[in-house]
Order: sequence, then C-alpha cells, then structure tokens
Amino acid sequence: MSEVYATRRSRLRDRCQASGSATALISRPANVRYLAGAAPQGSVLLLGKTEDLLVCAGPLDDRPNEGRPDEALRIHALPGPGGDPAVAAADLAAAQGGVCLAVEEHHLTVARHRAIRSVVPRLRLADLGGAVEQLRVVKDEEEISCLRIGAEIADQALGELLESILVGRTERHLALELERRLVDHGADGPAFPTSVATGPNAGRRAHRPTDRRVEEGDFLSVCLGATYRGYRCEIGRTFVIGTSPADWQIELYDLVFAAQRAGRESLAPGTAYRDVDRAARQVLDSAGYAQGLPALTGHGVGLEIDEDPQFAPAAMGKLDACVPVTVEPGVHLPGRGGVRIDDTLVVRPEADGGPELLTITTKELLAL
Repeated sequence: MSEVYATRRSRLRDRCQASGSATALISRPANVRYLAGAAPQGSVLLLGKTEDLLVCAGPLDDRPNEGRPDEALRIHALPGPGGDPAVAAADLAAAQGGVCLAVEEHHLTVARHRAIRSVVPRLRLADLGGAVEQLRVVKDEEEISCLRIGAEIADQALGELLESILVGRTERHLALELERRLVDHGADGPAFPTSVATGPNAGRRAHRPTDRRVEEGDFLSVCLGATYRGYRCEIGRTFVIGTSPADWQIELYDLVFAAQRAGRESLAPGTAYRDVDRAARQVLDSAGYAQGLPALTGHGVGLEIDEDPQFAPAAMGKLDACVPVTVEPGVHLPGRGGVRIDDTLVVRPEADGGPELLTITTKELLAL
C-alpha cells in the first residue's frame, strides 16, 4: 500500500503546485487516512517542501485492528500533551522554507486558522478546497474490495435478523442487535447509526430508532452499513411483518422498487449526476409523490458514508467508472409508513457488465 499512498500524495502535490502552493496541510480525518493510511485521531498530514510528515498529538500506539500509517512517512509526534498538530505542521512547513501553505479551510476552525497565523505570520495561507475529496471519488480496486467485503457483512447481518422473531421487539433493540452482528462478522463497526423504522415510522430517511414495538401488518424499513478497513457501505430494505401485505403496501413498494431500479440502470460512465437523480425521481413524481421526496436519491460512499457525487436535481458533474454510489429513493406517508430501498453499487462500463451490485439481499417484498 505504501506505493498507493505515495501516488495519491504525488497527485495532490501536482494539483497544489498548479495552483501556486508547494506545500499543503491536510487536516480532515478521512483525507488524512486516504493519503497516509490509518493514523491516530487528530493527526494531520504535511505535504512539505522537502519531505512529507504525519504530525501526531503523541507517539503511535499499537493499533493492529485499525491498521497503521504508511511506513514511508516520517512520524512527527508532539513532545507533550495539549499541542495542536495542525499548528505544529504549519511551523514545520515554514522551517522547510515554505512560502505558501494550502489548508483545508472547509475543515479548519477559525480558532485553528488564527493559531496557525499567529505562529507563522510570514507563511501565506491558501485554500486547498476539496482537492482531496475530488481525488477520492474514483476508487481503486483495493478500495472497492474493502467496500465489497463490508457489503457482504451487512448482507449477512441483515439476513440473520430476518430469520429471527421480530414481532414485539422495539426498533431500538433491533438496531442494537444489527450493529452487534456487524461487528461479530468482522466489521470495524457500523458505517452510520443503524436505522430501524416500523409502522408509521417506516420509510423515513435516517430515522432514529425508538421504543416502538414491531406489530403485525407493519412496514419495517431497515437501513444499515458496515465499515471495513475504514470503508463504508450502505443497504436499506423494507418488509411487511407477519401477514400478507395490504394492497396499498404492495402498490407503494412496487413504485419505490421501480424508481430504485431506474436509478440503478442509469449508472454508467458519462451519465450526469442530475440524470441519475431524475431517473429515480421521475417515477415517484409521475405517481404524485413529488412533495416530500428527499433532497438526494443517492450519493457516493467510501471512507465516509456520504461523499461525492451527490444525486440531486441541481447536481453538477458526470460519473466516472469505479465510483461506488448508493441509489436510495423512498416514500414516506405521514401516519401510515413508507418504503425505502437502498443499494451500494460500483459504476462500471457496459463492456464490463454495467453497474456492479455490492448489496445483494433480496428486494422482494417479504412478509416476515
């Protein structure tokens, strides 16, 4: 992996130099991990004029489960507690003869920005913007492999839950059980807070589980994800509890399934982000559900669960190959419940078989 990280840093350095900065300070945790490997919390990466440094608040501890930083990087540990690695990195950049330092203004707090300026007043600070996030959009096959394993873990945890007795159990209890199963099967942990929604709560995006108990005839919508080696996937499914679904449940489910399928089938290199959103949204819009639809019908995944691209009506940009994304349309009817169907896929060209589906739990409307 050391060569992979070095290549990533080289690509970022080329971008910095093209914009007039010879050095850069990376502070956003996911970006540090992307460029330097697994690093202690609070660490920052300095792309220096003479060498690159991982600046940590203290010495590295033994972290076999989380991985370690790139062995090719020199580690600079602060000598005592209470120091700020970002401020220390800026000081090191100046010591290397740097004149301009690009920083992630969207991540640095105003207080940290002021602290850097006070320590190195002669160092000009420029905005790096989302340069690292842009590099992260297209994944290599090693990254996709981590997502694939995470998806397998999430599928397994969900499948086991569906084989258990659900009636009478609370949303909160089911969510905690799913998260335990994720870890039992090898995940670092959940990719985000697991959502379990029943009855009138079903279909709500990012619903926080409550003490409501599962009842016969409920819609049950579940959204969960696994983190594996830092990479996060997502899956969402909706079921009916204990009885044959009612006609309105079948109609709503079929509609959301059609929208999700339209979104999935639109995934191809060169497709505009807004066109993926339109493909899914139009199905629901034409059926009279324009009001209350979510702002996004999908998004990128990787070291964070919500990355670029964003599938929204006004989104700018086009898909590339090897971009993992979610397609997750849904409808929620106040007081009745609703349906969400959510998959993680990797954009692939038609010659390679089209979009690769990572989350494979059935999308049939099962009665559990």
